[in-house]
Amino acid sequence: MEIKKLNYDEISHFKDLIEIFKSVFENEEQISDDEQLGKLLSDPSFVVFVARLDSKVIGGLTMYILHRYYGTKPVAYIYDVGISPDFQGQGIGKSLIAEVCKYCKNNGFADAYVEAETDDIDAVNFYRKTKFSTEMNAIHFTYTFGGEN
Repeated sequence: MEIKKLNYDEISHFKDLIEIFKSVFENEEQISDDEQLGKLLSDPSFVVFVARLDSKVIGGLTMYILHRYYGTKPVAYIYDVGISPDFQGQGIGKSLIAEVCKYCKNNGFADAYVEAETDDIDAVNFYRKTKFSTEMNAIHFTYTFGGEN
């Protein structure tokens, strides 16, 4: 298995990862077109890591880079983490988190964080098995504006 940061031209691997996210998160939304996915992969504030086995994407994560006004070091917000159900429980998710933490440390980030809903026991238990620094409870508020997401 290898873990790789995707480049701007690896849209097909990004699509494979999004299909895994759709399966794992039971998401019925349509995947954006190649132009939108290419824009995301070209955005320096958006990063995608994939885990591959024999060149097949079996999982990965997406991350947003947040630039701060307190200090100069950015923060990484790990947005989605998903492993194909056939490969869950094999340490791939923990390896992905470790690789992202290594990437962040090597690139001068202040820290990285990820959120999990308290009722998503599997996600909470997964993150508790990783080498995190602190755990905090928070309340999430959403403002929806209708139309396309």
